[in-house]
Amino acid sequence: MDKNYYNILGISKTAEKRDIKKAYKRLAIKYHPDRNKGNKDCEEKFKKIKEAYEILIDSKKRAMYDQYGHAAFNQENYSSDFNSNFSSSSDFGDIFGDIFGDIFGSKKSKTKKNTGSDIQFNIKLNLEDVLNGISKEININVLQKCSVCHGSGCRSGTKRKLCHICKGYGNVKIRQGFFTIQQTCPNCNGECYIINDVCFICRGSGTEKSYKKLFVKIPPGVNNNDCIRIPGKGNYGGYNSTTGDLYVKINIRKHSIFDRRKNDLFCEVPINFSMAALGGEIEIPTLIDKIKLKIPSETQNGKLFRIKNRGIKSIKSNRYGDLVCKIFVETPINLNKYQKKLLYDFGMSLSKMNEKNNPKSKSFFDKIKKFFRSFN
Repeated sequence: MDKNYYNILGISKTAEKRDIKKAYKRLAIKYHPDRNKGNKDCEEKFKKIKEAYEILIDSKKRAMYDQYGHAAFNQENYSSDFNSNFSSSSDFGDIFGDIFGDIFGSKKSKTKKNTGSDIQFNIKLNLEDVLNGISKEININVLQKCSVCHGSGCRSGTKRKLCHICKGYGNVKIRQGFFTIQQTCPNCNGECYIINDVCFICRGSGTEKSYKKLFVKIPPGVNNNDCIRIPGKGNYGGYNSTTGDLYVKINIRKHSIFDRRKNDLFCEVPINFSMAALGGEIEIPTLIDKIKLKIPSETQNGKLFRIKNRGIKSIKSNRYGDLVCKIFVETPINLNKYQKKLLYDFGMSLSKMNEKNNPKSKSFFDKIKKFFRSFN
């Protein structure tokens, strides 16, 4: 089966949420395991369809997928989390409830789960970390299930009670003339349940603050402001909810030598004018080692030398960029009398053979003479 999420759902890349939901409903009904008992192919197709829907219906996840493809979700536990959460006995009511509920605004389901909020963590990296990827330890403050009530929000030995006003739907209908208005239940505030005896730790929220250490795999080639999504490592949302995601935002420090442009690295290499004129060999750095760069004779200021595959690895194609060295011919300073005499004699020798030794200067001054003659 095609791995492209848009092709799996049979939609275009410009499809709106309504189109995504319609496509998912149509395919989910066709390949649902309850309609295809014992058919492993249909079960696998349904998994892919559900996976594609969950990515494309979420605007953040969809944006990451459009930019980086499947590489945006290559953290170790993403695919395993998806498969472990998948149940072949998923009720058709879930599909129709999710799709038609969003489109036509049906009443809140008793079994519908809320999702905890996502967390963003900013991580600073050196350019060297980006070259081949790195594993980093991070420390985050997160809301997790209360350790005493285990997320119920109730005092030990007690339970939540179904709201007697909304009967567990979280909303009520109020008739006004010919119209019926649906509102959040005023008794339970949309929570569906009532807690008479709250947990003394979480005060009924079902959550408590926790300090966690995590190891994050940074893939090679990430760019400034990229975000890495780690599913299920965000905040717990309280009773009958799922956990949000963690987004690790990349900030790359400015390098003292190299300037990154896409996947190429640029650096400026100073040489003296003797080497520029006569040629030679110099040692230049890369992000991992040193290499020899041959400077041909008569090298001009600003000349670029490109060294293949010494740049940053692309997160999309796995190909390396290049290292581009720009030559800067440095004018010497703090000369002594002997050095100044040598340069004076050298300059006098050039003036006698100007056209041969300095063709650009000769051409420039010839143009100036012609320009002034035009006034006469």
